[in-house]
Parts: sequence; C-alpha cells; structure tokens
Amino acid sequence: MSKDLKDMTLKELWELFPIFLAPHNPDWHEWAREEIIALSDLLEDHSPIINHIGSTAIPGIQAKPTIDILVEIAPDADWQRVRAMMEDAGYICMSFSDNRMSFNKGYAPVGYADKVFHVHVHRIGDNDEILFRDYLIAHPESAKEYEKLKLSLLPKYKNNRDGYTEAKTDFIKRIMELNSAYYGK
Repeated sequence: MSKDLKDMTLKELWELFPIFLAPHNPDWHEWAREEIIALSDLLEDHSPIINHIGSTAIPGIQAKPTIDILVEIAPDADWQRVRAMMEDAGYICMSFSDNRMSFNKGYAPVGYADKVFHVHVHRIGDNDEILFRDYLIAHPESAKEYEKLKLSLLPKYKNNRDGYTEAKTDFIKRIMELNSAYYGK
C-alpha cells in the first residue's frame, strides 16, 4: 500500500516527483485554457484575473510539464474561503500566507498524473511572473538562454526543487531588470 502524499517526507516527495524537462508541447496551452475556465467558474465570486505563466507558456523551450497558472484576487477577499474552495475542488494547498497561496493538482502517491498544475494565488497586481513570461516570449534568445540554464541545473537539482528554483534566481532577476528597461515598468 502506498503512502499518502501528506505523510511523505520532502526527500520522499522529491524522489517520487523528480524534475525533468520535456520538449514544448502545444497541448499545454489548451490544458491551461481548460484549467483557467474551471478556475474562473470555481472562483467567479472573487472576479479572478487568471493567466498561464511559467515555462509551459513560452513557445519553443523545454519545460517541466507542469502548467503554472497565476490567479489574482482582490486583497480583501476571504482567503480562508478561497483556500477551502480550492481544496474542495481537489487542489492540494502547498503554502498559505496573508498574500499568497500555492496549490498543486495532478500529484498522486504513485507519481505524476497526465496533467499536472501549480496554481499560484496572489493579490491583484502581484504578477511579476506575467512580465517574466512576456519578456521571454518577446525575446526568444533570452528564452533559449533560460532553457539552457535549466538544462544545466538538472544533473545537480533533479531531486531538489528548492535548490533548482534558487539556482534560477539570478537569471530571473536579470530578466526582470531588462524587462523594466524594455517596457519602462
């Protein structure tokens, strides 16, 4: 009998769900669109602003086959209610604070499902991920540089999501600085 995910250690989770990159899949946009529609319906009382973010939203680069979605809601929303609604809909709450929540869907005690989602819930305006995505779409050479960085990190961080994320921080900061200069934001 397999363990329940909530009973697993971080090391066990990282072993069960290693980081890997897949060639860009055009279906990712459709999967994101379908999930965005479902989230829009679920959270309609909160007038969410929902976007497909992350590497699966950037054409032509390899990515973890995990669809990242950003949901922006009003700062005065009932965050506990939103969390309960998401969990009732089958999302697993991974983190919760006064201004951000993170949910996963598509993880099972036997490994990844066919479709995996990370849903990031932020207050309206907390959306640098959109600026990062848009810059990489507008600058394919920077997107390829990002892909190359991620591929170089895999051998060391295949089973360490926190390390993998941290190792990309300098690149992301540099892109956000370029983004600011490019878009004047």
